Amino acid sequence: MEGIGINLPLLLAFVINFVILFTLLGIFLYKPVLKMLDERQAKIKDSMEQAEQIKEQAAHSEEQIKAHLETARKEGQAIIAQATQIGERLKEEAKEGARQEAESLMAKARTEIQRDRDKTIEELRQEFVDIAILAAEKVINETLDREKHRKLIGEVLEENTTFKQS
Repeated sequence: MEGIGINLPLLLAFVINFVILFTLLGIFLYKPVLKMLDERQAKIKDSMEQAEQIKEQAAHSEEQIKAHLETARKEGQAIIAQATQIGERLKEEAKEGARQEAESLMAKARTEIQRDRDKTIEELRQEFVDIAILAAEKVINETLDREKHRKLIGEVLEENTTFKQS
């Protein structure tokens, strides 16, 4: 083999050196690099899984927030409806109270007017009786007992009132 320029002991030394170098590289470099690559791959895989979990949690949280917002919106609408209903009821109660108060005032006014009317009629009646007594005294020129005159005129007025009512 020397004729082709290959030195067998040197070739054998190169092969042994290559095997030793390859073995040493495999033990000290290749395995740690593979271990480091495997660890990095595992970390990346874990990070991806965590990112996926976080994404799922975020989606779940978003759904919960949407549900809470929807619940809050419905509660708000219910509160607004209830407040509107209470407002309407209070308005109706106020109207009813005002109506009742107006009716009460009208009834009091009617009662007072009737009382004043009755009082005025009674006063007019008394004045009429007094005038009639004075006129009768002047006509017959004698003073009769005032009480008898009042009684007599009262009877005449009663007859006159019952006659008008009939």
